[in-house]
Amino acid sequence: MRLSIIAFFAITLFGAPASAQDLRFLDAVFKQGGYAIGQVTPGTNVRFDGRDVQVGRDGRFIIGFHRDEPAEVALEITAPSGATQRDILSIEQRDYDIQRINGLAPKKVTPPDEVLQRIRNDAAAVRAARGRNSATTWFDSGWIWPTTGRISGVFGSQRILNGKPRQPHYGIDVAVATGTPVVAPADGVVSLVANDLYFSGGTLMIDHGRGLASAFLHLHSIAVSDGQAVRQGDLIGTVGATGRATGPHLDWRVNWFDKRLDAAFFVPPMPN
Repeated sequence: MRLSIIAFFAITLFGAPASAQDLRFLDAVFKQGGYAIGQVTPGTNVRFDGRDVQVGRDGRFIIGFHRDEPAEVALEITAPSGATQRDILSIEQRDYDIQRINGLAPKKVTPPDEVLQRIRNDAAAVRAARGRNSATTWFDSGWIWPTTGRISGVFGSQRILNGKPRQPHYGIDVAVATGTPVVAPADGVVSLVANDLYFSGGTLMIDHGRGLASAFLHLHSIAVSDGQAVRQGDLIGTVGATGRATGPHLDWRVNWFDKRLDAAFFVPPMPN
């Protein structure tokens, strides 16, 4: 995790706080798919994009920026005294790759009517896990890659499946052999274990605290249970090709509630 120079422009050019100690950013990437860890006076209320943001006893909070976040976003702050301020943050816009994937089974591109309820149930379970707002900042452990290998898919890319445009890709794909170990990239608590979701197959989610969560898709096996606490580096499963996948790989995703973040911003470059 690192502070982007954009953060300084956001503070100095777009509505700096009345006093420097009221709002500062400890670690941030002010880009689409990025995040910001800030600090305010304890007892301050922070609101971002219509959501009240948890502020710890130390005044720290975290927010995330979606793939398509606009160029300017507002952070609303109400001090313990009742004084309010509205700070405008500048979010760097990004260009995304277009990927074409052909040869998928037609039912995986356009699901048949009889599986639509299953897909809706899958989505509801994922939304529930993504909506957790745990107070503990497990993400303070820092971050590592859950597995290492060739990156075959990047965040934000638009996939065209069998010639039909679909949702952007919100994860990082790491192409490695079936059975390759997957470890927890940061501390947390397992918030979802699903062995066979329609699109993502073996799926695992970890709650890292304050709305920050990881998802691991297409797993061959899962080595943890729902509600289990995990530490960075713990084995959580193995790579597979389950669900809608053309070959074995790990699709790793990071969310801040419903905002899709770029996992690459949390880890160092992939080692050779």
